[in-house]
Amino acid sequence: MAQHQNQDKIPLTSEGLEELKEEHQKLLEKKRPEAVERLVKARSIGELTEDNEHSQAKQQLAFVDGRISELEEVINRAVLIDEGHGKCQEVRLGCKVTVDAKKKKHIFHLVGEWEADPASKKISHKSPLGQSLLGKKVGEKVEVEAPAGKIVYTIIKVD
Repeated sequence: MAQHQNQDKIPLTSEGLEELKEEHQKLLEKKRPEAVERLVKARSIGELTEDNEHSQAKQQLAFVDGRISELEEVINRAVLIDEGHGKCQEVRLGCKVTVDAKKKKHIFHLVGEWEADPASKKISHKSPLGQSLLGKKVGEKVEVEAPAGKIVYTIIKVD
């Protein structure tokens, strides 16, 4: 079962994929060599400080290597979201959705989980709000359970 999940595609916008590729490149070209150099220095320091510094240097290198592997897997499994701005007839992955909630307008960009950033109004298609918006059209209402209670969103525009 775990192997099947590894084959699943990961939806990303072209911008999101580019950001992950840049992070991957930075880790390979800068962060990893720095972590290796720190580990080499820690080994050469001697016994008095070696334990703590050596341990921290190993942990840092393991963290960087883990992130590199994680990014490589995501990049290899990435499938670009067709954002088709202006052509969306209904809410789908990649669309920007303008909604009205309690007389306030909000614009949400529906993205894959790897790009979700609620502070930037980028919401995952698997989040409660994202799931309720998928497939809906202008004029439709969706109800979402939030910590403060139910919120009703009316879809005003889909880009």
